[in-house]
Amino acid sequence: MYAIVKTGGKQYKVAPGDKICIEKMDAEPGSTVELPAICVVDGEKVEADPAKAAATKVLATVLEHYKGEKQLVFKFKKRKNYKKLRGHRQQLMRVHIDAVGSEKAAAPKKAAAKKADEKPAEAAEKKTAAKAEKPAEKKEAAKKPAAKKTEAKAAEKKPAAKKPAAKKTTAKKADEKPAE
Repeated sequence: MYAIVKTGGKQYKVAPGDKICIEKMDAEPGSTVELPAICVVDGEKVEADPAKAAATKVLATVLEHYKGEKQLVFKFKKRKNYKKLRGHRQQLMRVHIDAVGSEKAAAPKKAAAKKADEKPAEAAEKKTAAKAEKPAEKKEAAKKPAAKKTEAKAAEKKPAAKKPAAKKTTAKKADEKPAE
C-alpha cells in the first residue's frame, strides 16, 4: 500500500517505512505530523478521488531539521553591466512515514464515543436550539437577495445622463482674407 501526498507545493509517493525530505513545517523533531493524501493505492484498488483520498491518514514522524544544498541565483542583464550572484539554502526536514491507513474506521468510533458522553437531555436541547436558529437564518438570507435584485433593477431603469452638445464656433483666422 502506498499513497501520493502533497506538501510544500510538491507531491511525494510514500509507503510505510519510507524516509523522505520535505519542506520545513512547524513541528519539533520527534513529533508526529499528518500529511494530506491525494491518491491511495492498495494492491489493485486505486482511490484517485480527492474527497475519498483525503479521508486517508498518512502519519509521519519528524526526524530532523536541516538546510539543503546551496542553490546559486545569478542575475544578469546584458550590455548593462548588471551582475548579481546570490546563494540560497532551503529549510528542509527529514520525516519517517509511520503509517498509511484509512481514517474511516476510526471516525465512527470517535463519533460513537462523543454521543455516549452526551446526556440524552442535552442532545435534545441542542437539536431544538439548532432548529430554532435555522428559520431565522433562512428569513434573513431570503431578504438579502431580494433587496439586491430590486437595487439592480432600479439601476438599470435609470437613463444615463446626456451631455449637452458642444456649440460649434467658426472664428476667422487673421491670416485669411475675407471673400470679395
